[in-house]
This record gives sequence, C-alpha cells and structure tokens, in this order.
Amino acid sequence: MKACLCKTPGPASGLVVEDIPTPTAGPGEVVVQVKACALNFFDTLIIQGKYQYKPELPFSPSAEFAGVVDSVGDGVTELSCGDRVMGYMRWGAAREKVAVRTQDLVRLPEDISFEIAAGLTVTYGTTLHAYRDRGGLRAGETVAVLGASGGVGQAAVEIAAIMGANVIACASSEEKLTFAKSLGAHQTVDYSRQNLKETLKELTGGKGVDVVYDPVGGDLSEQALRATAWEGRFLVVGFAAGDIPKIPLNLLLLKGCDMRGIFWGEALNRDPEGHRKNMVQLLDWVRDGKLKPHVHAVYSLEQVPEALEEIAARRVRGKVIVTP
Repeated sequence: MKACLCKTPGPASGLVVEDIPTPTAGPGEVVVQVKACALNFFDTLIIQGKYQYKPELPFSPSAEFAGVVDSVGDGVTELSCGDRVMGYMRWGAAREKVAVRTQDLVRLPEDISFEIAAGLTVTYGTTLHAYRDRGGLRAGETVAVLGASGGVGQAAVEIAAIMGANVIACASSEEKLTFAKSLGAHQTVDYSRQNLKETLKELTGGKGVDVVYDPVGGDLSEQALRATAWEGRFLVVGFAAGDIPKIPLNLLLLKGCDMRGIFWGEALNRDPEGHRKNMVQLLDWVRDGKLKPHVHAVYSLEQVPEALEEIAARRVRGKVIVTP
C-alpha cells in the first residue's frame, strides 16, 4: 500500500510517497481503509521534530481520518468489515490503510461524507471539549476567538455560535474576518491595526469578554486576558504564534478569572466516553445542518507537501483534506 512518509526531520518538501507493508489488525484493533484524512498546523511541526510528540521514523503525518473497516482483530465484536468509521491516532493516517484500536473510532452515519468526517475530530473535538468540558460556556455569553480564520479558529467560531454565544472573531486582516463572519461571528477585531484589549472592551461596553479562546499565544494572550470580564475564563489552546507568553498572575487575582488548559489529546485518553459523546454531538449538528465545516481543498498523497506548505504559510481557510 502507499503511504506519505517522513523519513528524516525537516520541511514538508522532504516527505515521500512509498509502498509499505499492509498493516494487520492485532487484538482489539481493526484495519481501516482510509477514504480521507486531514492535516492540521501541528503536522507542520511534527515532521520537523518540533512538536510535543516525536514519532519513531519513518512515520506518516495526519492524526484524523475517516474510512471503512477492512479487517478486524481478535476480540473485536463492536465493529465489522464494511462499517463506516472516523477516528484519531496522533499521527500516521496519511496512508491507504491504518491499524487502530476500536476505542479510538466512532461510527460514521451514512449521510455524512468521509471528507467532512475526516476533519471533525481534532479541531472540532478540541473546541467542543474546550467550551463544554473546560470553559463552561453558556448561551448569551461573549466569546473572543483569536486566530479566528484558521482551522482551529474556524471551529471555535462555529461551535460558539451554535451554543448560543455572542462571537467576536479576532484575526489579522479584513479578508480573514470576512471569512469568520461567514462562519457565524457577530463582531470582529483586526488586531493588525486595532488594539485587542481596548477594542474587546469597547465591543462589550466595558464589561469584557466571558471566554477567550486562544490557539495563538504570543503577545496577543496578555492583551486578551486583560479584556476578560469578572470571573471570565481564558482557554489556553495552543501557541501558533510560536511564543509561549509569560502571564502576570496578578491579572487573575484582580479579575477573579481563570486560565484553563486545553489538552484535548490527554483528555481523550482519560475520558474516552466523554470524547465519544462530544463526537456524537458534532455529528448530530452536521446532520441537522447546524455545523457546516468548510473544506479549504482536497489533496492527494503526493500533494501532502504542498498542502502542509499552504498551512505553514497561513493561506488556509478551513480544513485541509487528503484522499489516499
């Protein structure tokens, strides 16, 4: 079978597509024929050896996928050959077939495409976990989403709007903000030319925002924290800007607010049933037409380097899908 492989740490241009042995299902595992998988920003880091996970070489990028069960291992009773599924595996999905644990899979309804399902697990799963499990987001509250046009930001805008929040999209250009508005954002901040703290305060009548969703980090984090409301919640999702900010703790004291870490990958391991419930909710929203994930483009295995370069250059609007 064919696989996109990272054989040595480096840029996306160093990835290759080669034939490798077809996997077999071990006890408690199934082999899935991958119909579609998705690429995320962290894939641009993991191939360079700059991510928190450092897989043994060679490995394939892509952590989320959708496909059809091809074979089952010993002890597997909940899934059968031909079942449609979606899942998560940290890395390794950019290939024609993968062997995965059944607990890492969710059944996929017939009326949801593989391309849409492949891009739901990481960004949307992270975001629903952040809002529902960690942020306690309630209808009527105000959410500021930093980096609102990227893959994670898109999910954050869409889900906050579905949950009944007032969404303030924050990004670095009017083009990106126009895209965020199309996803359901009610107000916007262009932090390339507007002061983030002051503008968020103005848009909330001086009250501040109830929840900050921050996948960006860098200099923007402290500005957004200073714009939180009394008992606000600041959700630490990631550091796409590259810099991990040093936050003055007196701000939390003065505002009576919280900073809450969002480590979705570990939460999945510790509470698999909670993850499964969140995924079922996402699929229900898709089926009801409330959630309409935007696919930026669909690539082949051979085009994975090109796709990752697009992500690294911040030219992507929505999900990047690969169809092995």
